[in-house]
This record gives sequence, structure tokens and C-alpha cells, in this order.
Amino acid sequence: MPHTNVETQLRLANTELKHRLAVLEQQILEKEKVERALQDSEKRYRRLFDSAGDGILILEADTGRIIDVNPFLLQLLGYPDDAVYGKYLWEIGAFTRVAASQTAFQTLQENEFFRYKELPLDTGKGTTVIVDFSSTVYAGDQGRVMQFLIRDITAHKQAEIECNRLMTAIEQSGEAIVITDAQGNIEFVNSAFEWTTGYSREEAVGKNTRILKSGKQDDVFYRSLWDTISSGRTWSGQIVNKRKDGTLYTEETTISPVCTPSGQIVNYIAVKRDITELLRLEAQSQQNQIMEAVCSLAGGIAHDYNNMLSVIIGYAELALEKTVPDQQLHANLEVILKAAKRSVAITRQLLVFARKQKTNLEVLDLNQNVESMLKILRQIAGENIHLSWRPQKGQSLVKMDSVQVGQILTNLCVNARSAITGVGKIIIETDNVFVDETFCTQHAGAAAGEYVLLSVSDDGCGMEKKVLNQIFDPFITSQKVGQITALGLSMVHGIVTQNNGFIDVYSEPGKGTMFKVYLPRHMDVAVASREKRITVPHLSQGETVLLVDDEPELLTLAQTMLQKLGYRVLAAGRPGEAIELAKEYANEIQLLIVDIIMPEMNGRNLAERLLSIYPRMKILFMSGYTADMIVDQGVLDEDVNFIQKPFSLEELAVKVRDALREE
Repeated sequence: MPHTNVETQLRLANTELKHRLAVLEQQILEKEKVERALQDSEKRYRRLFDSAGDGILILEADTGRIIDVNPFLLQLLGYPDDAVYGKYLWEIGAFTRVAASQTAFQTLQENEFFRYKELPLDTGKGTTVIVDFSSTVYAGDQGRVMQFLIRDITAHKQAEIECNRLMTAIEQSGEAIVITDAQGNIEFVNSAFEWTTGYSREEAVGKNTRILKSGKQDDVFYRSLWDTISSGRTWSGQIVNKRKDGTLYTEETTISPVCTPSGQIVNYIAVKRDITELLRLEAQSQQNQIMEAVCSLAGGIAHDYNNMLSVIIGYAELALEKTVPDQQLHANLEVILKAAKRSVAITRQLLVFARKQKTNLEVLDLNQNVESMLKILRQIAGENIHLSWRPQKGQSLVKMDSVQVGQILTNLCVNARSAITGVGKIIIETDNVFVDETFCTQHAGAAAGEYVLLSVSDDGCGMEKKVLNQIFDPFITSQKVGQITALGLSMVHGIVTQNNGFIDVYSEPGKGTMFKVYLPRHMDVAVASREKRITVPHLSQGETVLLVDDEPELLTLAQTMLQKLGYRVLAAGRPGEAIELAKEYANEIQLLIVDIIMPEMNGRNLAERLLSIYPRMKILFMSGYTADMIVDQGVLDEDVNFIQKPFSLEELAVKVRDALREE
């Protein structure tokens, strides 16, 4: 072979060898690169695995043996490494809810993917966490593996529970709650808002809060409110708003801005409480307090007035006995006596108004009582007014003083007549009704039970709401000057209240007025009024009477009247003086006549003190107040001997004889 050919072949072989070495070297470099890439990938995977914010658990899909677990899951479950690695899934307490046994795991592994929502896991720390749990199965280097992805949602679940609890509280709150955007457009309302305003949630959301404007507040009011809340401050106050049906109501409102961390206002939240009924009850309470004060004043005036009338009537009667009928002085004294007795009727009206008048209670049929008064009531109404009577069929029984029924009807008819100009009508009706608890919550002073309803309505001028709210105030009237009917409706209010009833008034300007008087219904049969027993006065049999009164004029008058009746009288102007006289005359005193209201010591206490010394002494109490009032105040017991001032000589004679005869 030529030398040149050998060299050529060697060069070619060398070149091929270099090429193959280069390829081999390249393959080695590529393999190293892949290995480095795999190592880098493994490192990245490990970093992701170790730093994952969710729990990762890897196990052999066929056996259920755990081959890897990331730190987050170990920390979440409170397990050390050696308590998990190499263990079977069903040996780990936290996962018994997933697979409680090998058999359960074999059933589980048939599904390559499954998910549990809100799965509770018991941790090694004795607590329970809530997780979302999902699994996947894939091929690994050493066979199939199963991977669990476990996401801790405990905090989210607790926040959801708190949110639901908050929403439940908001929905069940008695206060209306409204959330708006920064422009005042409604985004949320609760149930209380719906039944307070009449607007449903669908009707309110998306609307501006201006849908509630009533027109009772001016632009200055709303501008001040908006300036307050838009500057980041809270506004509180009362607002009159309008319901969907057009009715007005008053609410106590607090509006607060809701801000982002940077201070930007994104919402407003308003908490609103309907106080319409509360304001009405407060106004009613204030009115009742005024009435109580006026009633106390009226009772006090009547007491003092009765004392003075006692002097006038007593001395007029004594003077009449010293004159002959054909004398002018006799006629003048009779006029004085008649005027004084008419004045007694005025004091009785004051006591009725004050709800302290002693009443003659009897069971009566209200229908019959009204019918007996129709002639008088039609005279009161006048020729131009038609009075219509519409009684309830059957009996309408009440237990009260028939005189008071007349006073109620008279005053209501006079009020109705004054409200009518020209031709009109008055309607009187009765009915038997039952008042339930729902009605009572809407009508101050009402109590549940059976009532007889007496209503008096007219088609007169009616009343404005402002006047209507003060209708029973004795110093307020809707009538023109010269038409005021004395105590009028205040007296009606006093009588009804005294008899445990209540009144409702309905009136609109130009549409007339209706008074509805509710009187407790008496369920027994009616009884006829009993004739008062008339006792013929007897003169004294020489008894000694101890008379005690702190009013000098009354003391002198009563002493004169008793002496005229033949009694021996020991008169004392003070309780202390009476005690000294009782000691001085020892057992000679048969009767103590004592005024109840006195300085130093009231009449009851004086009587008790003297009875402890002289137990056989009889007692007769007297006062310008009624017995009912004194019993109510706890000063006097019921069924004691009592005479009310002013009294005549005949009345005094009867009361003294009755007291002395008492065993």
C-alpha cells in the first residue's frame, strides 16, 4: 500500500475519532446540564414544597405509606417529623376522617381524585382545624404516588361564622339599619327598615335616602347633617320621615361614615329607631302629670271652699230659725242659703274633676240610663241639631254612679253642640266590646277586658291635632270665647278615670269628632237603685261631745249647732288641747267629733290615742275632703262614721245619733 494512502486513512480515522470524541463530550455536557437542571428543579420543587402556604402530603398510592410531608402541614397538625414519615395514612390521628383503616384506604385509592370541603382535622395539639382537602394520583420515579393538598380555612370559616352571626343580629335588630354608598344611595337595609318604612328591600336598594323625606325638615337641616357626616364625623338626632303609605313617623337616628385606612369615605351606616309611640306616651305622661297637679289643686280648693260654705250654711240656718217667714230678712237668708247650697254643687263638680268625689255606685243598664236622659239631651242640642240614639241590643251593664253618667253625656253633648254651626247631627251609640292586648299597646291608659262603649259623635268643625292632644286640659279649649263650658271635657276625663275606664277621641278638621268612652262592663244582672234610708233626727239625751277643729269659725259653728241639739260640748282648736280636755273630763265624754286634716296631729291619730285611754268612746270624723279621698290616702279606714263638710243641722243631728247608737 502506498505510503500516502496510509497517511490519508490515518487522517480520516483521526478526524472521525475527534468527531466522535466531540460528540461524546457534547453528550456528556448535555447530560451534566440535564442533571444540573434536574437538581435545580429538585431544589426549586423542594423550596416550593417546604415554603408552601398549604399542607402537602405525599404517600405511596398502592400502600398508603407516607413518603413526604411539608413543614406547613407538620406545623398545622402539631406533629414532629418522625410521627409522620414512614407511617401509614390510617395511623395518623388527624387523617382518620379520611381513611380510618387499610381497607378504607383501599376503597379511597380507587378514585384518582377526590375532594372534601370544610373537613375538620384533629391536631396533635388537641385542637381542630377546618380544611379544604383534595387528592391527585400520578406516576413517580418509583411507582404511583398519591398527593394530598390541604388548605387551612379555619380563620376564614370563623370569619364566615362571625359574619353570619353579625348579619343575623342585624336582621333581628329592632332598630332599622341602612348602609349607603358615599353619595347616599342605599346598598343595604334590614328587616326592621322594611316594616318601619313600608318599603321592601328590593324597593329601597338602589334608591337615595331622599325617598324618606317628609318635608318637616328644611334644607338647612339636611345641609348641616351632610356637612357633619361628609367631614368624617358622626351625626345623631331626631328626624321626621315619611313611610311608603305617606304617614309620618319620628325616628332617633345615628349616621356614621365608614372609611378606608387612608381615610376615604366609602359608605355611611345609619341606625334608626322609631320613637313615634314613645314620644306620644311621653306627651301623654306629661299631660297626666299636669292633670294630676290640677286635680290636686281642685281637690284642695274644694276642701277650703267646703269649710267656708259650712260656716255660711250653718249660720244661715241658725239665723232663719230666729226670723219669721213674712220678714224680708227671712227671705234674704233663704236666698243666701240657696246660693250656698248651689255652691256645694260646684265643689262637687270640682271633686268629680279631681276624681275625689264620693260616688253612689250601683249596677245599671247604660242603655236605659241614656234613654231616660234623651229629652234633656235633645233640649241641650237645640232645634237645629238632630240627636240620634243607637243603642246596643240587649243590656249594657256598668257599675257606677248614675249621676256621673249624666255628667258625661251632658258635657259631651254640649261640646258637640258648640262644634256645630247651623244645622247638624249628634249620634249617641252603645256597644259591648272586648279590648285585647294589641289594642292596649296602641292606646295609653287602656287595659284588656270587657267594656261597654259609649260613643258621642258629631259632624261639626272638628279639631286640629294640636288641640286634640290637649283636649282634656282644663285650661285649653277649641271653642270661641264665650262658649267655654267650664271644666267640660276635663270633668268627663276625671269621671271616666275614676271608674277605671278610658277615652279615645277621633277628630279631623271639617269632618267632625267622635268621643269613645270605654267603661268596664259589669257581668252580673242589673239591680234597681236603692232608696236612701231617711233617718229622722233625734235630739240629745244629754251626752257629752268632744269637738275638735282647727278652723275657729267652723269650731264655733259646730259647737253652736250641737248645743242647739241639746248636747254638752267641749270644744278644742288643737289636738293637744283636746287631749288635755279628755284627761280633765275622764269618762264623761261619749263622742269625739274630729276634723281629719289638722296641724300637729291628724284626726285619726288623735282618735287612736284617745281610744287607747277611753275604749268606749264613739268617733265621728269630718272633713272638707270626701271619705273616698281620705281612704285612698290611707288616713281613714272604710266604713267609719264620717260627715262631709259643709253639712246642715239636720245632717249633723242624724250622723251624731247614728254614731252614738253604734255598738
